[in-house]
Amino acid sequence: MDRFVVVPASYLYLLREGTGGTGGTGGTEVLLQLRRGTGYMDEHWAAAAAGHVERGETAYDAVRREAYEELSITEPELTFEATMQRTRYDLAIDERVDFFFSARAWRGEPRIVEPEKCAELRWCPLDDLPDPVVPHERLALANLGTEVKYLTFGFDQEHT
Repeated sequence: MDRFVVVPASYLYLLREGTGGTGGTGGTEVLLQLRRGTGYMDEHWAAAAAGHVERGETAYDAVRREAYEELSITEPELTFEATMQRTRYDLAIDERVDFFFSARAWRGEPRIVEPEKCAELRWCPLDDLPDPVVPHERLALANLGTEVKYLTFGFDQEHT
């Protein structure tokens, strides 16, 4: 029997209370990036920081590293949100395991560090996300702050 390869990744959603400014509701906002030049889901909104977990690294270590490499922030006060198992059952690709974290406090001001991969950073109301959002991340965002800690995406039947 061939075993599939599981590819792990960590995602960080920076959260803040909204200002209620132009068109804002004053609710929770999330910092998203507009992907560009990556070859995957370009022109979609996604977590401001995310990436693969490297060999010998925990999901927590990976998300801290990605926060620094992609946003130039350190010491995010991480809250574990959920784990997602995902695949594309209609394609022969490896399966993914994604670890989602949020943070409401960190050191530094988030900024674009990799302009060749990120066209824009934007604070967005969590209840009014821009379009399009990377589909599996939309599911994760919909479950932030809930008791749901295991999600699936891309299988015949979704579970939340």
